[in-house]
Amino acid sequence: MTTSSFQHRRCLTATPGAVFAAIADPARLARWWGPAGFTNTFQAFTFQTGGRWTFTMHGPDGQDYANEAVFAEIVPDARVRIRHTCPPLFDLTITLHATPAGTEVSWVQQFDDPAVAAAVRHIVEPANEQNLDRLAAELARSAPATGR
Repeated sequence: MTTSSFQHRRCLTATPGAVFAAIADPARLARWWGPAGFTNTFQAFTFQTGGRWTFTMHGPDGQDYANEAVFAEIVPDARVRIRHTCPPLFDLTITLHATPAGTEVSWVQQFDDPAVAAAVRHIVEPANEQNLDRLAAELARSAPATGR
């Protein structure tokens, strides 16, 4: 059975507000967005429902990947839905749910075309996990120091 949806979950030791802040702040998002080894340059970032997000992902192999998206839905501290408006076409929904240990992040990427999803599965599945790894590292980096 072929599916056009990729679902990932991760429990992070940060509040939903802290996770949301790492998405809403373009400087922080640029640090963690994308698979391992990628960097980003944002040309436009209007973090509001209907706002544009235009950016270039720079691969570790030196290739640049242009991206265009719209923030289709933003619910502070709870959910961000991104509509990728250039090929490949997909929706990405990031949902934040408070847990006793922090936040469960649900990352659901739904491609418009099941054939495209099947063709990129081998890239998307590990890349989404790497994205969540990088988000966790960004949260750890920005966590307030504790001690006595």
